[in-house]
Amino acid sequence: MITNPNAAHGHRRWESAQSQIVAVDDAAATDAQDRSNRQTKPAGSLGRLETLGAQLAAIARQAPAPVPGSPAVVVFAGDHGVHAAGVTPWPQEVTAQMVANFVAGGAAINAFARQAGASVTVVDVGVAADLSSIMEPTPTLRLMNVARGTANLAEGPAMSIDQLHAALDVGTTVAADLAESGVDLFVTGDMGIANTTPSAAIIAAFTGKSAIDVTGRGTGIDDETLARKQRVVADALGRLAPGVGPLTIAASVGGLEIAAIAGFILGAAAARRPVIVDGVISLAGLCIAHALQPLALGYVVAGHRSTEPGASAALDHLGLSPLLDLSLRLGEGTGACLAIALVQSAARVLQDMATFDSAGVSDQKG
Repeated sequence: MITNPNAAHGHRRWESAQSQIVAVDDAAATDAQDRSNRQTKPAGSLGRLETLGAQLAAIARQAPAPVPGSPAVVVFAGDHGVHAAGVTPWPQEVTAQMVANFVAGGAAINAFARQAGASVTVVDVGVAADLSSIMEPTPTLRLMNVARGTANLAEGPAMSIDQLHAALDVGTTVAADLAESGVDLFVTGDMGIANTTPSAAIIAAFTGKSAIDVTGRGTGIDDETLARKQRVVADALGRLAPGVGPLTIAASVGGLEIAAIAGFILGAAAARRPVIVDGVISLAGLCIAHALQPLALGYVVAGHRSTEPGASAALDHLGLSPLLDLSLRLGEGTGACLAIALVQSAARVLQDMATFDSAGVSDQKG
């Protein structure tokens, strides 16, 4: 049952957000880089932080950009019918259990968010269990369930087009609400047992890579399970007609939380806020968002490189270089959350560091 009221009335917020996205300001980026080159250091000596500072200026349309002070992690949760195909040894009930853990503040993402000064919001967009019967909605838990999990993509389409639109709307709605509340840095997170399988299928469909190239071990599956998972992804891809559009791909082989992440990215870009994306699940959502609106990519920072092979394939496809490479594969938004400090530092140093002319010293950078 679709319980998202926007979807029920045929109002597609994600399409409104898509139409509101404008290109980032290249002139502001140039101004930021010029300022960086005049600061009291050798030009280019801060490496990626300099290009990141320029990107933040382009997003803010001013140089230097304000230092983001109100980051928010959003963990979108959903279950997957493909679990029945034996692609993971973890029981599906863990998704709901982890949602409760997030809300209680006991997960890795909660620890990292506390360190980064970020809020954590959990959104039930497709959990199989009826969370409304056991948990009350709170500011940190949003019950926006579109369906009790997807259908089994090993046997047919994962979701209907209406369900896809509803899930995209969930993400866009959450992004708009957070922007209105003053959030100035968005971080994507996910939870869903078996969700690396639809993520691999989405990434393969958008990158043209084979199932073997993009399908990894997820939570650490054995060789037999990996081979089964790769066959499931390959068979699902084989049902896609050549040249199908991004919405068809997302509905056929995707997940509700992955679609919500895509909508969330579109919503962040429409609000002209930077968004740090996490690992392979978030990158699958980004592939969808980018296909729907390429301008959204200018607002995206790749937080880290997951060990999942699909993550590197997606990063290469999108032309993104991640800030961190820590061999992470947990999800939840953990890698992206760790990158918050780097994003803030890139803005801070451009804002606070003196220039040679203002410091009254000669420019002897060599």
